[in-house]
Amino acid sequence: MDNVFIERLWRSLKWEEVYLYAYYSVLAAETGISSWLKFYNSERHHQGLGKQTPDAVYFDAGSVREVA
Repeated sequence: MDNVFIERLWRSLKWEEVYLYAYYSVLAAETGISSWLKFYNSERHHQGLGKQTPDAVYFDAGSVREVA
């Protein structure tokens, strides 16, 4: 169960970025993947986060839950 989140991330990255573009160099791959990760974290809303972006949840001090 602990790998579910990272497996979803890699699946999304592969299907939404890597498989769609035939990178002609390592630099092009780094640039494309980097821009997709920025989009994924700062612009893409996630259902599991209440339709918020990961950045909004992470940087919002009010959303931090303390474990009892």
